[in-house]
Amino acid sequence: MARRGSLSDSDSGSEDSSLSDSELQEAFSRGALKPGLNVVLEERPKRRNDVDGLKLCLSEFRQQLPWVERLDVTLGQVVDPVSSSASNKDAVDPENDFQREMSFYRQAQAAVLEALPRLRKLQVPTRRPDDYFAEMAKSDQQMQKIRQKLKSKQEAMERSEKAKQLRAMRKYGKKVQTEILQRRQKEKKNMLNAVKKYQKGLSDKLDFLDEEQTSSQGNKKGSASQRMKKGPNAKRRYKNQKFGFGGKKKGSKWNTKESFNDVSSFRPKVAHNKGPGKGGKGGKKALNKRPGKRARQKMKSRAR
Repeated sequence: MARRGSLSDSDSGSEDSSLSDSELQEAFSRGALKPGLNVVLEERPKRRNDVDGLKLCLSEFRQQLPWVERLDVTLGQVVDPVSSSASNKDAVDPENDFQREMSFYRQAQAAVLEALPRLRKLQVPTRRPDDYFAEMAKSDQQMQKIRQKLKSKQEAMERSEKAKQLRAMRKYGKKVQTEILQRRQKEKKNMLNAVKKYQKGLSDKLDFLDEEQTSSQGNKKGSASQRMKKGPNAKRRYKNQKFGFGGKKKGSKWNTKESFNDVSSFRPKVAHNKGPGKGGKGGKKALNKRPGKRARQKMKSRAR
């Protein structure tokens, strides 16, 4: 790109730049606008490799510092000890990410192996002590926020897992329920078909009734066995202890031959009213403290 023009052209350019878009469009339609000051050259600029100039610039900003202050190690490509083909520089394909990263890794490893002896020679410690305490780069408040965020994420994951388990259990329960209903409907349908065949005379077998009875009896036996295993509750045990375990109720107080001959509990004083406080020959007559009717009437007449 080259720049050329006169003072008048620059003045006209400044005037054109101060114009509005509508004025510029009108001037362009009239042909009053002239070509710009920037003209594209046909020849491209030549590239130069000024080695002397680069070395001069490097010498200007280079500082003469000892190696321990710089810690720079320059190495070429390192040979792969496993593969002998890596000795050739063209063996590493730059388009292959794995080979390129492995070459970087080997080169960094070789630089470390070369720098460590030099550091030990200069008595520079290269290992961290066991009681080394490094200050955290982040503050305690920031770490607390991170812990709270991680805890909230963990709780959210636990809630989602619990919800998934509940959904799975609910789905499994619905599946089992539908299977039971389908089985019952199938059994009912088979029984109705068997009844229809028997009514029409197509079959003279009543096996479906026997199967139904056996199934109901099996259910009753199972429930009875469960009750026997469980045993009666406290209320039932108390009533059994008080009223007995059932049996014959009618005629339970009738005399038998043994009870008729048994007179061990017979008490003559109680039987013939001869006990204390009883009337009769052997006992004293109880005193009646209340006067009779006529005596009460006499007492009333006297009071008048």
